[in-house]
Amino acid sequence: MENMGSRVIEPLRVGRVVGDVLDNFTPTIKMNVSYNKKQVSNGHELFPSAVSSKPRVEIHDGDLRSFFTLVMTDPDVPNPSDPYLKEHLHWLVMNIPGTTDATFGKEVISYELPKPNIGIHRYVFVLFRQKQRLVMLPNNILSRDQFNTREFAIENDLGLPVAGVFFNAQRETAARRR
Repeated sequence: MENMGSRVIEPLRVGRVVGDVLDNFTPTIKMNVSYNKKQVSNGHELFPSAVSSKPRVEIHDGDLRSFFTLVMTDPDVPNPSDPYLKEHLHWLVMNIPGTTDATFGKEVISYELPKPNIGIHRYVFVLFRQKQRLVMLPNNILSRDQFNTREFAIENDLGLPVAGVFFNAQRETAARRR
């Protein structure tokens, strides 16, 4: 797993996901994120029209007695050169059993499709292993803007992430869609 971990984490460092959104961590869980069967790979660009519906997020490790939290954020709002609203929370699912996918968890914040207006935005999926199934889910998220993944992990005793992946997207013009 160590080789896989360094191979997986390096693009997160290069893309400044580690630093801007997350502290350094060692990936220990295999997570696949896909939109319409197209796998999300670190740093690749996806068109907003291709990510308009909720992705499939599969967790390939753990067991049915282990639970995970999935966070999806955009750390580049309103624009990458002045991200004063960062992070924007796009999706939050908790209590996802191991070896299943996000549909088996509890959607705390519904999926919001990416709508980048200015510049190239990063959309980050982060997976945390919960210490146990959470009975009391957070209900204190008042706004999707200025969400902080690190603080959320601390407040909910989630520790460091166990997996992460991100893609880039920018505003789609009619010419780019052709």
